[in-house]
Amino acid sequence: MMGEILREKTINGRQLQIVQGDITKEETDAIVNAANSHLAHGGGVAAAIARAAGEALIRESENWVRQHGPVPTGQVAVTTGGNLKAKWVIHAVGPVWAEYAPEEADRLLSAALENSLSAAEERKVSSLSLPAISAGIFGFPKERCAQVLLTTTKAYWEKKPSSSVKVVRFVLFDEATVRAFLSVFDELTKRGIF
Repeated sequence: MMGEILREKTINGRQLQIVQGDITKEETDAIVNAANSHLAHGGGVAAAIARAAGEALIRESENWVRQHGPVPTGQVAVTTGGNLKAKWVIHAVGPVWAEYAPEEADRLLSAALENSLSAAEERKVSSLSLPAISAGIFGFPKERCAQVLLTTTKAYWEKKPSSSVKVVRFVLFDEATVRAFLSVFDELTKRGIF
């Protein structure tokens, strides 16, 4: 069951959506997990995704780290979706807000999203659902997170007009994050950036 679309914008023939819902129920081709470097899915959205996906995702995550080492901040790892409706889970490691200067945190968050979109494209994914990477337990300010993620998505589609990714859904669970994303989305729209 897909979450409720609260805002939607067409950018270069592609759909960007702000959704309130549960990312583990998304029926898109892939979902993004807000992961830590060791792919230890112990809290927040990562724990919810791991619970819903089941043992296969946990085993694949452990194997990935054994073979490749920890995932650097701004980078991604990919596993199958296990019991989820999504075929793929892209594990994006966003920055912990307190560990970086604000501009560097922005750059790393943007890189985590760009690398997620590239990984989706490599797998010919046409629809992608993602959370507010780093805005939960990693402490990234919610409105700043929304600004980075929304503008990075637009910039990615402008750079890659033939991208296979046709739909990006920001699936937000809690009210505070929903409000932050709606506020930034509306402001970007008002200013003509979207």
